[in-house]
Amino acid sequence: MTDLLPLRFILNTFYSGPQAWFFLAADNGHFAAEGLEVTFTEGTSLARAVDTMTTGAHDAGYGDLNELVRMRAEGRTDTPVAVMTIHNRPPYTIAVDAGGPIRSPADLRGKHLISHPRDAAMLLFPEFCRATGLDPESVKITVSDAPHTEMVPQMLAGDWDGIFGFVNTIAAQALEAGVDAPKALRHITWIDHAPAFGGGALMVTRAFRDRHPKAVAGLCRAVTAGLKDCVADIDAAMDRIAVAGSKVRGVTSSRIAGALDLDKENPRIRESYGKGTAKVQGDAAPRLMEQFLIARRLVEAGVRCVTLSFSFWDFHGSNFKRCRENVPDLDQGVSALLDDLYQRGLDKDVTVVVWGEFGRTPKINK
Repeated sequence: MTDLLPLRFILNTFYSGPQAWFFLAADNGHFAAEGLEVTFTEGTSLARAVDTMTTGAHDAGYGDLNELVRMRAEGRTDTPVAVMTIHNRPPYTIAVDAGGPIRSPADLRGKHLISHPRDAAMLLFPEFCRATGLDPESVKITVSDAPHTEMVPQMLAGDWDGIFGFVNTIAAQALEAGVDAPKALRHITWIDHAPAFGGGALMVTRAFRDRHPKAVAGLCRAVTAGLKDCVADIDAAMDRIAVAGSKVRGVTSSRIAGALDLDKENPRIRESYGKGTAKVQGDAAPRLMEQFLIARRLVEAGVRCVTLSFSFWDFHGSNFKRCRENVPDLDQGVSALLDDLYQRGLDKDVTVVVWGEFGRTPKINK
């Protein structure tokens, strides 16, 4: 058997529906039939994937055509080469509250939008404004690493007026957050207001193209076959993405670090948990309310089991007094956690157990 040619592939973002055809191409043997062994790496944005391919760490990727054009216009010679168009129209959007006042680009004047770093839609916002007559200086933009599962509920709560992104990605993440996306969101799209732009494309590095031109043609054929498989069986495509996502959503150092960084949390959510105290009683744990919030963030980061110790319960006297000191904080922390899980749709997947190891007789000791 002929050895397969390794190909390192950078995706546009985390594993999600718009990448199903790549995984089907692998599962159904299309890459292997073309002599390729493809390894996928999650990216951070469609636009950033283009620049990532210039580092030499990847041979191919799923990148933004508009970003490629911009880089070439700057005179860069290290850019990848687009070899196959995936989107025949721009998928970009500004998602807003369907029940709010924003119904057209003009309504964005004076509003506050949020975006992931180097999001393709945000990078094209000046061109969107030029096409629609909107002054880009009239719109405030905040950049955040928070996932759309957090952005969408916070936007609907009034923290921002809109979110940059892909129509399908925002919709999928909204559903994951427990939001009825078709009813809750309205989209101000590029296809409606600035249709002249491209979208995602299959790209390869110049070095890979020059060394393996036949492999590039085979890559295009394999991805095309994967696209056909995706259209033929949408349910199988979605199941494949769910499997890929569950495998990669395991615990990684970057995810854990992000979960532990409470500065990234919405201040309103942090306030709902309260603060407590770091003071330790005896040999027990501190009465810190943020432990409950960290538990929720760790679950979102992919941790399968989270335990926390809260306060001191080994009472040998003054039982009522000590309960009055501890029980209200415990009640607030657990209640905030349950509410938070429910608001994010995590209540369907997470079991919360509260227990103590110290028992008492029916008669309360004095």
